[in-house]
Amino acid sequence: MSFGPSDPRYAVPPQQPSGGARSTRNRAIAIGLSAAVVAGLAVFGTYMVLETSEAEENRAGGSSAQDGKQPGGDKSDTGGAIAGLKSWDAAELGRNHSAGDVDYPMTPPVGGDHNPSWLDCDGDVYEKAVPDVNAVHSLEHGAVWVTYSTMAADADVAKLAERVRSTPFTLMSPYADQEGAIVLSAWGKQVTVDSADDRRVDRFLAQYVQGPQTPEPGAPCTGGSATVPQ
Repeated sequence: MSFGPSDPRYAVPPQQPSGGARSTRNRAIAIGLSAAVVAGLAVFGTYMVLETSEAEENRAGGSSAQDGKQPGGDKSDTGGAIAGLKSWDAAELGRNHSAGDVDYPMTPPVGGDHNPSWLDCDGDVYEKAVPDVNAVHSLEHGAVWVTYSTMAADADVAKLAERVRSTPFTLMSPYADQEGAIVLSAWGKQVTVDSADDRRVDRFLAQYVQGPQTPEPGAPCTGGSATVPQ
């Protein structure tokens, strides 16, 4: 019988790693786990940022749609109800063309039968009074008509004129018979203010310049009557 290295009794037991090797391996495992946790947190954080950003964007978009913002209006102040706003039932406002005068139940008129020719309303400022029947036709096209009486301060008139000139689908003219200093009219809508700085001016323009009340959306504000002096 021989006893040699191949004999199981003489097999050399496997060497156990030294304390230093175990420490290095454990440290490597810990570092790997830490890196995985950090990476997971980074991915989760990025996901939450994207979700929050998308939610805020959706809220902003919904708010803009609700405000009904329109070209030319001040985008910084469009939301909320307009205090003192008067409304008329659009179904009760006539839309027939008439070559003669029309007796309107409100001053200035906010709708009704009107002349076949509209007034140019592409930011047009008229220095003299304009015919109601032509201005009402402009309202039918989605314009806002800004009128003022002798009660309005000169500075307010100048400020309103500047605003109108920079706002498509608006027109402005003096109106001696109105009760308030400044009146803004759209089809079926009207509000009276005392100053050009009144926040309702911005809100009215933003909501009703080519707003949802427009009977003929897409109709032009140019190419109308050119017989009224400016």
